Amino acid sequence: MEHIDHVLIVDDDREIRELVSSYLKKNGLRTTTVADGRQMRAFLEGNTVDLIVLDVMMPGDDGLVLSRELRAGRHKTIPIIMLTARSDEMDRILGLEMGADDYLSKPFSARELLARIKAVLRRARMLPPNLQVSEAGQLLRFGSWKLDTTARHLIDADGTVIALSGAEYRLLRVFIDHPQRVLNRDQLLNLTQGREAELFDRSIDLLVSRVRQRLGDDAREPIYIKTVRSEGYVFSVPIEIVEARE
Repeated sequence: MEHIDHVLIVDDDREIRELVSSYLKKNGLRTTTVADGRQMRAFLEGNTVDLIVLDVMMPGDDGLVLSRELRAGRHKTIPIIMLTARSDEMDRILGLEMGADDYLSKPFSARELLARIKAVLRRARMLPPNLQVSEAGQLLRFGSWKLDTTARHLIDADGTVIALSGAEYRLLRVFIDHPQRVLNRDQLLNLTQGREAELFDRSIDLLVSRVRQRLGDDAREPIYIKTVRSEGYVFSVPIEIVEARE
């Protein structure tokens, strides 16, 4: 039976919930709508979804709190698209820092949201071209780290597991798949989020900062992800496939 992607819409505005849900259903998606964090938690207790559309401004726990909660729990791999107020740049920045995979400013068109949903789902399932054949069950080693591409987490030299959000994992994979190559912000944004950079878009810089923190990389003297002034970033250590599990 063909899988139909299931989108959970979390927004306290009933009209937005119904309009978005109706449009997504007409375009072949399955949807569930809830009004707040309490309802979201209750639904996720017994159901699975492929993506969450999460409004920032809600009574009670707002979208930023809920995103951080999702990324810290058993739902950490579910892609999240944040809905933010057009003027609230800080909400967008915080949303990305909390682990959102993409954001969309209100007011927005349902057509654009659908395009963003499809792009995020495609990226979440995309296999990097140079590792597709043996992607199942790989451990990739670089420096003192290993990346488990099945569980999508890092393992340090002591064997401690470091969790990654979906966006963090995708950015690290882009770097790993293009080592020793300078990638500018537009390229990184396109490869990780499927869109071009907007004026003053800081999302890639924030994401690079988050991945550096995961790797314990000093931004002033980084070992793994180095900044090339006026050009972008480069992953500067060699990659080795150390295990391919059946």
